[in-house]
Amino acid sequence: MTLNRSEPSRTRRSWAGALGATAALAVGQFVSSIDTTGPTLIDAVGSGFIDRFAAVLKDLAVAIFGVHDKTALIVGVWAVALGIAALAARSSRTVEVSAWTAAVIIGLGAFVTRPESSVVVGIAATTFAVIAGASVRWFIARTSEPTSLDDTIMPGTATGNRRQFLTLAGATVAGSAALVALGRVIHERTPTVAKVLGIPEPGTRVDVPADTGISVEGLSDYITPIEDFYRIDTALRVPRIDPASWTLTIDGMVNQPLTIGYDALLAEEAVAVPVTIACVSNQIGGDLVGTAIWQGVPLERVLARAGVDPAATQIIGHSSDGFTAGMPTAVALDGRTALIAYAMNGEPLPERHGFPARLIVAGLYGYVSATKWLTRIELTTMEAVDGYWIPRGWAKQAPVKLASRIDVPSRGTLDAGTVPIAGVAWAPDIGISAVEVAIDDGPWMLATLGRVASDDTWVQWLLPWEAMPGDHTITVRAIDRDGLVQTDEITAVAPDGATGHHRRRITIR
Repeated sequence: MTLNRSEPSRTRRSWAGALGATAALAVGQFVSSIDTTGPTLIDAVGSGFIDRFAAVLKDLAVAIFGVHDKTALIVGVWAVALGIAALAARSSRTVEVSAWTAAVIIGLGAFVTRPESSVVVGIAATTFAVIAGASVRWFIARTSEPTSLDDTIMPGTATGNRRQFLTLAGATVAGSAALVALGRVIHERTPTVAKVLGIPEPGTRVDVPADTGISVEGLSDYITPIEDFYRIDTALRVPRIDPASWTLTIDGMVNQPLTIGYDALLAEEAVAVPVTIACVSNQIGGDLVGTAIWQGVPLERVLARAGVDPAATQIIGHSSDGFTAGMPTAVALDGRTALIAYAMNGEPLPERHGFPARLIVAGLYGYVSATKWLTRIELTTMEAVDGYWIPRGWAKQAPVKLASRIDVPSRGTLDAGTVPIAGVAWAPDIGISAVEVAIDDGPWMLATLGRVASDDTWVQWLLPWEAMPGDHTITVRAIDRDGLVQTDEITAVAPDGATGHHRRRITIR
């Protein structure tokens, strides 16, 4: 009898396509990880996706996944790629070849257009990815299929083929996972430079109260620990910058362009001051806000050395990863805290928070001011240049909205008796004059405020409440030092920050 290898079933082809794509992505990720200074292949694709669809998906991703939005995107890239590969393999050979060709073009195109990427690494990564993926796809689809018509009726053959398929599939998944993990280790093998560097003593320091006067379990710390500080940005891969080669350029509409190295920046007379910063995507009651002691060089001083053209109405911060953020020039010159920061809570900036340097500006949302991994400060006009988020539908001027949050109680059911109600309120650069709490839409009651270092930071607040059994709603609002009362009008985070009162519903038993 002649043995003829039959064509794989459509289901088996789908599995083979998905597993082939798994191998291709793993190999491409591994090869691109060898270059520790550039993005990986999947990071590049994800970053391209952010650039193209950020305006549509940013709020949704942050609302659902919070600070884990980037992890969710990477998982999504894998899921979409495997799904398309499975569907394409189930179709005709022409469709499958077209899908793989499109994947190569998209992947390579996304990679080589990212800052700090290498064309050679990109070509090598995609080439090896295609070879690995196509080989695994063919091998799995063919090896575990019946080799003759008799095989389909011979006892034990079907079971053997199934076992063989599961073994090959398991080996592919395990090998791919190992490659991705190894690539991650290689890509991050360079020690975190920020951890081994020291920072100079600042010339000026704003003292932080050792005791704010309010201590309640569950209340946010006055100074947010670095490990708890939120991170929201567009970088899927945290840039790893060598401070020995890093420079900051101040140019554009200036009389004398400047270039400053890392050592020169640290040699400047610095200040250390606590400042609360917030993400524009922070929902009412959200945690995308924090206070740190930022140390750095006043931006106004550096701009004065460069000599700002009076016609320059906008400052654009440029990041090493291509991100830009623009703010009015007047903001950096009106006396508020505006720093080229290189330290956070007494330590060199962690890489995830912008090492070697970033901008910190009190009173502005981060998307228009807090450029991380700063490499250039450009003086221009408001009309000439738009920062990254502006063409994507966000407001060009974005002062932080007056806001307050209930931290305690955090549980939905409590025992009757004295219950502490506590939280934080903020209006950076303006300050908080009062916080009021209402129970069940009753009269507003004045809360006690904690001590603060300055009006640049949030304030802790506390109101003891004699809680009686029943279902209750707690509402908080803040009043700033200009007399502005926090509005109860509910608005979305787009285009310039959410508004509304934070409420908690609890049951007292």
